[in-house]
Amino acid sequence: MREETRNIHDPDFVKEVFDRCGRNYRYWSAVASFGFIRRWRRQCVASLPLPDSHGTQGVDLMAGTGEVWPHLLRRHPGIARITAIDISHQMHLQAVARLHRGRENRIEHLEANVLTRDLPGASADFVVATFGLKTFDPAQQRRLAAQIARLLRPGGGFALVEATDPTGWALRPLYRFYLDRVLPLVERLFLRGAQDFAMLGIYTRGFRDCGQMAEALRAEGLTVTETRLFFGCAGLLSGRKPA
Repeated sequence: MREETRNIHDPDFVKEVFDRCGRNYRYWSAVASFGFIRRWRRQCVASLPLPDSHGTQGVDLMAGTGEVWPHLLRRHPGIARITAIDISHQMHLQAVARLHRGRENRIEHLEANVLTRDLPGASADFVVATFGLKTFDPAQQRRLAAQIARLLRPGGGFALVEATDPTGWALRPLYRFYLDRVLPLVERLFLRGAQDFAMLGIYTRGFRDCGQMAEALRAEGLTVTETRLFFGCAGLLSGRKPA
C-alpha cells in the first residue's frame, strides 16, 4: 500500500508495526540511534518531578519492552508500583520475558490501547512515556493529554520524551537522509527486508516536535516545561498537575 494512502496513526496499523519489530526493538533502537535513545530515557526520568518517591505509584504509557523501568527504579527506588501499557502483543511478550522478570510485585504490564483503557482516575503519582507520542495524530494527542490529566493525582508529575524533526538545525538534511534513506536500506539488508524501524522517519516528519502535545497538556490544566534535546532531535515535556 502506498504511504500516502495509509493511516499510520490507526491503532491497528501501529500495533502491527510494533508486533513485527518487537523482537529486535531493544537492540536495534539503541544501535540505530547511536545510543542516544538510552541517554534520552535517562534525561526523561531525571526531569520527572517526583522528589519523594517512597510508596508512589505511576503509569508508563506506550511502554514498549520496558526500557525505562530500570532508570525509574534506580533513580526513584521508593516506587511501589508501575502500571505499564502497550498496544503491541509482541512488545508485551518481550517486556514480560526480558525486563519484567524479578519485578513482578512492582510492575504490571497491560496489553491495551492507552486511549481506550479505563484505568482508575487520580490513581497515579507520576506518568511517563518514552518514544510513543509520534504515533498519535493531533486529535489523538489531545485524547492522550486528557488521559494523562485524568490519571494524575493532584500534585502528580509527568515526563514524556519523543524523537522529533530538528528544523532549523544546520545538519538537519544529513539527519533526514539517515532516517529516510539509510535506515530503510539497513533494514532491507540486515532485517529480512523489514520496513518497520524505518517508520521512524515517516513518523518524525509528521510529528515534527512536541509543541502540539504541550499545548494539549496545558489545555488540560497541567503545567508544562518544553526542552529540546541534541539540537532538537528529541523533545522532552515535563510538568505537574496542580495540587
